[in-house]
Amino acid sequence: MTKKKLILCAALLLLIVAATVPALLFLYEGRNDTTPFQEKVKLLQEYALADWVYQELGDAPAGEAGNVVFLSVSDGTSRASVYTGTGVTLDEAWLSAVNKADSALKKKKINPKWVKADVIYSSETVQTQELFQIIGSYRHEFFRYGVSFDENFQTALLEAELNGAKIYDYENGGINRETLNRYLKALKRSTLKQFPLSCTLFQCAGWICDEDNTVYELSASGLDYGRRKVDILDADYAKDLILNASNFLVNQVKEDGSFIYGIYPRFDEEIENYNIVRHASSLWSLICRYRLSPDQALAEKINQTIDYMLTQIIYDPNGRAYLYEKKDDEIKLGGCGLAVVALTEYMEVFDDNRYKDVCCALGEGILSLFDQASGEYYHVLNGDFSQKEAFRTVYYDGEATFALCRLYGLTKNKVWLDAAQSAVEHFIQADYTQYKDHWVAYSMNEITKYIPDNMDYYAFALENAQVNLEEIKNRDTTYHTYLELLMATFEIYDRMVENGGLAAGFDLETFLNTIYTRADRQLNGYFYPEYAMYMDNPERILNTFMVRHDGYRVRIDDVQHNIGGYYLYYMNYDKLIAYGMLDTVGK
Repeated sequence: MTKKKLILCAALLLLIVAATVPALLFLYEGRNDTTPFQEKVKLLQEYALADWVYQELGDAPAGEAGNVVFLSVSDGTSRASVYTGTGVTLDEAWLSAVNKADSALKKKKINPKWVKADVIYSSETVQTQELFQIIGSYRHEFFRYGVSFDENFQTALLEAELNGAKIYDYENGGINRETLNRYLKALKRSTLKQFPLSCTLFQCAGWICDEDNTVYELSASGLDYGRRKVDILDADYAKDLILNASNFLVNQVKEDGSFIYGIYPRFDEEIENYNIVRHASSLWSLICRYRLSPDQALAEKINQTIDYMLTQIIYDPNGRAYLYEKKDDEIKLGGCGLAVVALTEYMEVFDDNRYKDVCCALGEGILSLFDQASGEYYHVLNGDFSQKEAFRTVYYDGEATFALCRLYGLTKNKVWLDAAQSAVEHFIQADYTQYKDHWVAYSMNEITKYIPDNMDYYAFALENAQVNLEEIKNRDTTYHTYLELLMATFEIYDRMVENGGLAAGFDLETFLNTIYTRADRQLNGYFYPEYAMYMDNPERILNTFMVRHDGYRVRIDDVQHNIGGYYLYYMNYDKLIAYGMLDTVGK
């Protein structure tokens, strides 16, 4: 071969290498390293394939499909992808799911933050029309069964997928096939041209491996289905909940000091409405958080939210102040009350009386809506201070009375305490226990600080909880204000005991048991990763509180009420233990 030909061959070889290497590199780079996934799967396997699991499952918990395993994988920024494996044995089903997930992840190039394993332990075949009727009979988002539209579980979806993607249609009773097919199409799975005559309902035992490679066992039944098991909800656990949820609130504060009002997380949709009353109560939560963990950056956020609230305060010709709701051109009694509560909390925590004058002016506004003789309040004014609505919600009465007590604590001016006493007398005469109202409990807790020897006040405050204990304890939703009511009442009970009072007929054991039950129940509304990973933007709503039966709604007041209850639980935990709360758990 001539020298010229050698040079041409070498040049051609270089061209081939130059063209091939980038392509090979591209292919290599396109293959994601799934080691993090495999590490989490290995940890999960120790739990999901444990001996006791085999014993509990039996031979074919998924019917003709034998055994079925689901692996849900999320990087925290988007909704989890779910991979289904089936097999004659659990080992086969596990390996099938792992291989499907691993293959998909190599192409997706994501770093899994959470991996969740679900193993079917029970299943039953039902007629599809019967299923639709069953779904329609449930509270929204409370039907906790997965569905497979075929016997081989090739079209199976977890409960968390069906509720998280709004596929279950509770309003019309059934399954929204359009939404279902859109979801299946996004997963590159076969869609349904029509529903089969029958389908299979199932439930799973589950485990989740988090970003720290810690594995949590999930509840397999009941209202806390799919939520991690918690051994004891102690003070430290409650404090973590408070800090995490208040971090969420801090992150919702905008540049002007207002909050991002709320989110429907299934599709990451912001709630455009705004409510200045809830702004004030959320501000109060941030200040309570500061008590637990002082922080300069938090203090700055608190000041921002106060400044915004102050811009929404208006004054009448007599110098009385009111918190103004601009969008509705109205003044709400409750808003005036909660503005006082938040500002007095600030002044106490920061040892700064800068808002004393505005608080007193707001107090005068409250008194302008109060009938001292009857103890009743007028609830809503128009923006020009004319009357609009005599009654809107019982909450306003408690909020205003709470504020009047706070004003007495601030000024020691008996005008405020006299008005609060008149309001409380009305609560007693009109039997406000019928409302199960947490703000009434807060106001009774506050007034007994200044009038500690009035046994009628204690009797009414305890009755407010006692007559409602059964309903409160058995409530299926998280109903976050119940824990606030119970904990404010617990402080009242403790104060009564310290002052030598006796609670004749008060069922302390049931009361303490109900406190723990509600504290645990509220965890069902906490966005643990195992819930959040099935939302559109998990990290945005991670570790805060939601309302499951309203589309997993996350709103600033939902977060505030949860913080409020757990804050009092945390502050009083040692006393709860001393009174014997943990002895009642499980009874």
